[in-house]
Amino acid sequence: MGDKDNVVELPVPELSFKDTLTELARQGAQEMLAIALKQEVSDFVNQHKNEILDNGQSRFVRNGSLPERAIQTGIGDVPITQPRVRDRGNQDDGLSFSSSIVPPYLRRSKSMNELLPLLYLRGISTGDFQMALSPIFGKNAKNLSSNVICSLKSKWEQEHKTWQKRDLSLKKYVYWWADGIYLSARMEDAKSCVLVIIGVDDKGKKSILAIDDGLRESKISWQNLLRNLKSLGLTAGAKVATGDGAMGFWAALNEEFPDTRHQRCWVHKTVNVLDKLPKSQHAKAKSAIHEIWMAATKKEALQAFDQFINQFSLKYPKATECLNKDKDELLTFYDFPAEHWKSLRTTNPIESTFATVRHRTKRAKGCFSRKTILTMVFKLCQSAEQRWIRLSGFNRLADVIRGVEFKDGIASNENIVEHHIDVA
Repeated sequence: MGDKDNVVELPVPELSFKDTLTELARQGAQEMLAIALKQEVSDFVNQHKNEILDNGQSRFVRNGSLPERAIQTGIGDVPITQPRVRDRGNQDDGLSFSSSIVPPYLRRSKSMNELLPLLYLRGISTGDFQMALSPIFGKNAKNLSSNVICSLKSKWEQEHKTWQKRDLSLKKYVYWWADGIYLSARMEDAKSCVLVIIGVDDKGKKSILAIDDGLRESKISWQNLLRNLKSLGLTAGAKVATGDGAMGFWAALNEEFPDTRHQRCWVHKTVNVLDKLPKSQHAKAKSAIHEIWMAATKKEALQAFDQFINQFSLKYPKATECLNKDKDELLTFYDFPAEHWKSLRTTNPIESTFATVRHRTKRAKGCFSRKTILTMVFKLCQSAEQRWIRLSGFNRLADVIRGVEFKDGIASNENIVEHHIDVA
C-alpha cells in the first residue's frame, strides 16, 4: 500500500453498463469547449485586426485547426479540436496566439493534476490507478497505467528537487506563517511531521517558502529548515512571523533571524485555552477572547485581556496561565498596518491550504517514505498556490519595509495628521 510500486498490472475491467448521464456531460463539455476555443481565437484576431502588412493583408488570420486530441478531465477524456491562428508577418516581436483555456501540451486538467497526488497519499499504489479510475474513464484509463503514474511521480520528484535548490537571493519576505502539519498519511518515522513556511513578498504575493520534514517540530528541525533558506540566498527574515506556541520554531527563529518579531496564532491559542476549561465555560471564554483580539486599540485589548484573567483565574488558573504566557506575542499585530491584522493574527494561510490534504488523507493508514510525502505535499501546495490572492492592503507593505512605525494599525505620520485635524 502507498509507497510500494512493484505491483502486477491488472487489465482494465470493461464496464458492464452504459452511463448515459456521464456521456451527455462529456458531450456537452466538448461542445462548450469548442465554442469557447473558437471565441478565444476570434477575440485574438479582432484585437489585432489593425496589424496590417505592407501588402494590405491582415497579419493574423484563422488557419484551420490543430489535430484532434483528448484532455483528461474529472468526467473522463474530452476530445478537442483546437482552432489555429496563422501569423502571416512572421515577425519576431513576441506577439503570437496561445490559448489560455487549453495551453500547449496540456494533457490533463488542473483538477486531475491535483487529484493524482491526493489519491497517491490516500494509499492507491501506482498500479491501481488504472483500475480505480476506470469507472470514470473506461478504456481511456490506459493513460493512467502504472508506467504513466511512475513517470509522473519521477517528474514530480524532480520538480521538487529543483524547487528545493532555487535561488532566493533576490527575494524579500515581509511576513511569514509557519506551522508543523501532522498528516494521517504518515512518514516512515511516526514522529515526523511536515514543516511549512508560507511567505508574502514586498508585492503582496503569497508563496510557499519552505516544505521539509521534522521530528515533532523540534528546534533542531526548524533550525535546519531556516539555515537551508539562508543557504539558498535568503539574507533577511520577515518583519513578523505568525505561528502557534510550538517552542521549537521560536527558539530556532531567535537564533537564525533574531530581528523577526513573533506573533502567536489566535486560533491555536483559543483552542489551547478552551482545552483547559470545562465545556460549560467555552462559549463565555471564547466570547471574552474574541473581545481581546478584535479590540480596536492595544489599550482596549489589554483591558479585555485583564478582564479575562480576572474572570477565570480563580477557578481555572491553567487556562489563564496558558493565555497570559504569550501576552506580548499575541498583541504584536497592533504595531503593523490595520489592513494586515486579519492575516497576521492567525496561521490561516497554512491551515486553509492543508485542510484539503488532511481531509483527503484521513483514511490513509500506511506509512510513506519521506520523499513521497514531501513530493506530494509540494505538488498539492503548488496547486493551491495558484488560487491565492494578494495580501489585503498590500500597498502598505512598502511602509512596513521602510520601518514606518505603526500604533494601533495607523502609521505614525498619519497619527500626526489626525491630531492636527482634531486640534483644528
